[in-house]
Amino acid sequence: MTTPTTGDAAPAFTLNGDTGPISLDDFAGKKLVLYFYPKDDTPGCTTEGKDFSAHLAAFAAADTAVVGVSRESAASKAKFRAKHGLTVGLGADDDGAVTESYSVWVEKSMYGKKYMGIERSTFLIDRAGKIAQIWSKVKVPGHVAEVLAAAQALG
Repeated sequence: MTTPTTGDAAPAFTLNGDTGPISLDDFAGKKLVLYFYPKDDTPGCTTEGKDFSAHLAAFAAADTAVVGVSRESAASKAKFRAKHGLTVGLGADDDGAVTESYSVWVEKSMYGKKYMGIERSTFLIDRAGKIAQIWSKVKVPGHVAEVLAAAQALG
């Protein structure tokens, strides 16, 4: 499997969302921010979800949908949404196919121990379904504002 790069067609996906299925086809003709985060209800992931939710109206004004993806279940996503008042779409990559196709399932290391996990990454997909911009190894502070500016500039 090749790593997607800017200009490539975005890998197709269908996810179990906490409010129903979510698929790339649902966003045909719109821009989409697809952000991958390591785990529901952890500090950085909660901050990121709240930041995207707080700016959702501005993304909508830029004709851009926002979907967050991790490997926890749709039920976990529903709890995460309810606990923190999140308004962005949340998708469960139950079998790992989507995180693999976007090359964000990587070997990580913490305290010298290696494990597999999601590398926090964001993909801006244009109206034609092509990847317009990629942010890898995302640091949460300021990230949403940067993605919003890119979505607005994409037109």
